[in-house]
Amino acid sequence: MSATQEHIDLDTPMGANLTANGATFRVWAPAAEAVYVCGDFNDWRRSDAELLVRQPGTGYWAGFIPRVKDGSQYKFWITGTGSEGYKRDPYARELTCPDSQPGTMAFPCCNCVVRDPGSYHWHDWGFRPPAYNDAIIYQFHVGTFYGADESGRDTRVERVAKFLDVLFRIEYLVSLGVNAIQPLPIDEFPTEFSLGYNGVDLFSPEMDYTVPPNELGRYAAKLNELLKNRLGATATPVSVEMLRSHANQLKALIDVCHVYGMAVFLDVVYNHAGGGFDDESIYFFDRRPETGPSNSLYFTDKGYAGGLAFDFEKPEVRRFVLDNAKFFVNEYHADGFRYDEVSALVGLNDGNGWSLCQELTDTIKFIRPSTAQIAEYWPVNPGAVKRFSEGGAGFDAEWNDALRDSVRNAVAQASLGMSASVDMDSIGRALYNPGFSAEWKAVQCIENHDIVYRGHSGSARVAAIADAGNHRSWYAESRDRVATGLLLTAPGIPMIFMGQEFMEDKTWSDDPKDNPDTLIWWDGLKDGEMAMKDQLRFTQDLIKLRRRHPALRAEPIKVFHVHNENRVVAFHRWAGAAGRDVVVVASLNENPLAYQLGFPLEGKWLEVFNSDVYENFPNPNPVGNGGSIIAQTAPRDGLPCSATITVPPNGILIFARDTGDTLMI
Repeated sequence: MSATQEHIDLDTPMGANLTANGATFRVWAPAAEAVYVCGDFNDWRRSDAELLVRQPGTGYWAGFIPRVKDGSQYKFWITGTGSEGYKRDPYARELTCPDSQPGTMAFPCCNCVVRDPGSYHWHDWGFRPPAYNDAIIYQFHVGTFYGADESGRDTRVERVAKFLDVLFRIEYLVSLGVNAIQPLPIDEFPTEFSLGYNGVDLFSPEMDYTVPPNELGRYAAKLNELLKNRLGATATPVSVEMLRSHANQLKALIDVCHVYGMAVFLDVVYNHAGGGFDDESIYFFDRRPETGPSNSLYFTDKGYAGGLAFDFEKPEVRRFVLDNAKFFVNEYHADGFRYDEVSALVGLNDGNGWSLCQELTDTIKFIRPSTAQIAEYWPVNPGAVKRFSEGGAGFDAEWNDALRDSVRNAVAQASLGMSASVDMDSIGRALYNPGFSAEWKAVQCIENHDIVYRGHSGSARVAAIADAGNHRSWYAESRDRVATGLLLTAPGIPMIFMGQEFMEDKTWSDDPKDNPDTLIWWDGLKDGEMAMKDQLRFTQDLIKLRRRHPALRAEPIKVFHVHNENRVVAFHRWAGAAGRDVVVVASLNENPLAYQLGFPLEGKWLEVFNSDVYENFPNPNPVGNGGSIIAQTAPRDGLPCSATITVPPNGILIFARDTGDTLMI
């Protein structure tokens, strides 16, 4: 007799799900001849009691197995027309690893783990992610971001950093002022080191990012300290036992971020999977004859980025991706997604990719309307951020490379000396979005995981571009401030890459064992390198200013002055209320300038920000305007008023009519 059909129907969820005194199991394997559930709850047998039943008219197999509990280990044994053997559950919430489950085999011969999705006790009641025009994203790679032992010694070279290591940077991120984090992909990948874009087990957290049980004590202590500091007596303590689950470790990180006011956007990869499939992976999942990739259940024969493109012509594959996104929203409380290379997903799927995007964005919006959905699409495509009802793909926002490229190019040109030509026009053009219906739909950056990755073409950090010979010279520091200043005053959603906020000058790598010189240098801040400390203060203060002044987060912008020879660009931003205007002036000129410039309103304008203050902070003699200027009714630059201002060398100034709103932390 086959596995019982108790608790089973056509709506039974995929994978392993606890219920009553056991668990339901459901898997898609249309060409399989038999599918068994083997685990530590049945001594890994393959008898009739463990044989799942093919659901009529479908390619799904399902059954209820008793005595399964949270933490039980299992796999599917699939007999097909080409071979037979173990397969990991494509929906497995967790995989075993020898560090956490002694006696188990290392990936890829690991087991799946049954997990109760309700076993983590959340503390993020009532958290709401920031509005799009208020968001500031911090992008980082979990495995290299931060890791230290009890004494504070950096451990990132000797071992991969962990989800829970980020707990020790939470207060730092809050003080920086960011309100959303975006880790690179966090699902299981087959290689020891990876950026994360070669995932093979999309529902399971990367096991190398998890802390083994014998080390959990200090992490649990830090977690509970953070919770208590924000929630006081209402903070339910999190036990070491609760953190034994890999899934719960990632949930704990997301939970704490929410408690501290930061949203979590997950980087998901649906354009392809893998970069090396093993025999127990989803490749040839139902054990068809391996006569070619076209026989692979989940994939087409089109290769991409070392893996294979998903076959979105099949409804079941579409469901797999939809289920994955819903899973992270429902079980992990994810606030949004950055979808990797949507352009590749569309291009590799012969018309099925665009409709998949529409179905995906529409489904997630139905489940939780506040979920941010950000597309990486090259070249930038305004249709990707149009509504589904308008024929668009339905994404909320899209990565935009225009400001990134124009600012980096201008900084590189300025580094060639005073006689070099600098294209400020391109910056002026890039400050407008590329045909989007709203300015906030553009995610802006100057650095990201791709552009400053070691080995990628043109991968230098801005500080290195600014002065190739001396990354800590005045030229490097001041030009870096201008680049960051333009990012944080431009329309759109700004995104900072790890270390950028304190002028990290080294490219990064996901493999610190072979590239130890690529790790972001936390000790430089701790030990007092002034250039880094000054740049960090600059970034913190400018983020605070952005939050104080509604105009810096509002929609309207007018670039009213661009002068390539003088290396100056100036733009006007304003909010709905009269008198909340700001004027931003950025210069890559190595000399101070006495400059005639248009202003939108007459009267007193406060100099609310001057980047020259941060040169050897506090600079006792910053080049500037003494705190304010007076604009006269004398038209200039297409504006009704004008004033003579002093622009510091390689500097950025912000003028406003008031000091801004009270900053709420």
